[in-house]
Amino acid sequence: MSAERHVYIGTDGGATTSKVGGVWHDGTVVSTRLLQRPTGSALGPQAVVAGWVASITEYLTEHGLDWDQVEGVGLAIPGPFQRYGVFDKSPNLPAAFAGFDVHTAYTSALAERAGRAVPLVVGNDGNMAGVAEAQHVRGGTNATVMVLAPGSGLGCAYVDRHGLPMDGDTLAGMEAAHMPAPLHLLGARPLACGCGRTWGCVEVYTTLSGLPTLLADKLETNPDHELARSPLDPKQRALALRGLAQKGDTLALELFDFQARALGLHVASLAMALDTEFVVIGGGLMDPESTSQTFRDRYLQIIRDTALPYLWPAQRARMSIVPAALGDLSQAIGAALVALYYSRSRSSSPAN
Repeated sequence: MSAERHVYIGTDGGATTSKVGGVWHDGTVVSTRLLQRPTGSALGPQAVVAGWVASITEYLTEHGLDWDQVEGVGLAIPGPFQRYGVFDKSPNLPAAFAGFDVHTAYTSALAERAGRAVPLVVGNDGNMAGVAEAQHVRGGTNATVMVLAPGSGLGCAYVDRHGLPMDGDTLAGMEAAHMPAPLHLLGARPLACGCGRTWGCVEVYTTLSGLPTLLADKLETNPDHELARSPLDPKQRALALRGLAQKGDTLALELFDFQARALGLHVASLAMALDTEFVVIGGGLMDPESTSQTFRDRYLQIIRDTALPYLWPAQRARMSIVPAALGDLSQAIGAALVALYYSRSRSSSPAN
């Protein structure tokens, strides 16, 4: 079979839903329509793996492909990990997944279904998303890319000139969400993070994880605001802020402006170490279906304006801070791209 018909599949194994996407041998996307199915984590690890294989079969059939064309598979899963391809205790998965060697189990299941060994690459879902966004933003260049995606937490990735993410020696590379924020510049106090650190993790000041506390502090000086009188619990009040901000609510905008400043300072800090040409900002605040263009422009401009004074002159001239473009596609497509890139690396090795 010619290389033009080879396909690389990405599985995005989320705690609630799993998605399948694919790319051709040249990195172009098979389809922008993802196949999404319930993960079924309550049924146990082996059932989840079986579901992933079944979803790939469904995806291949849907696009007129077959298993003979699959040259590699990438799996995007949430951390932390005990070691490569082995889950550690996760806040979003049942306890039965802790210690589960998903790499070995999925490799075996893929080989059984395909009738041959299928190379499998496993990585952090945030890193895989970064790979896809990096390919999109840099086009035909080999520029390095940083991805920051504030949501429930802060997803972070650094993608090198070869298109691959920085995983680190223990798969904890680019866990930049848990670096300390420059609290003196933000005029903020250190807040405890869900990770256990109390030094003021950046994640607390840039994402939903710390928004209930930031909102509670804000409401102390704004007792007449509608959320101060709301019967909603703290998290639901925080979730309501995004919608209020789209309507121009002053308090909501002030909180998101604060988060944008915190993220801008983080961009500047990371630029000292990573020196990337592109910074991609993702997450729910960049979702065109949930936020207005005016809001997104404001948020990105504050990030840029905050980071700029702390960059070296050459960085100020070169660095671009842009919104993410791929949404739900990113993790599955990124996983497929990593499988492709590793395949290219193997084929170009002198041993081959």
